[in-house]
Amino acid sequence: MKIAITLAFLAILGSLGAALYFMMRRNGSNADSSKRMAGALAVRVGISVALFICLLIAWKLGYIQPTGLAVSDL
Repeated sequence: MKIAITLAFLAILGSLGAALYFMMRRNGSNADSSKRMAGALAVRVGISVALFICLLIAWKLGYIQPTGLAVSDL
């Protein structure tokens, strides 16, 4: 599970880097660069949403357990 999460984070960072590359690139048409940047950012959002949903499903199925602070009764 840790490997899958790590790979998803690396894919998110790669997509963010690609968007930065297309934003900073000066040659070529501006419209083409903007479309490619928007596409890379859309991929990043899609991967982030898929990762969040997969984490929720894994938690519900018991594959991962929360390890944060215990909830106290107030």
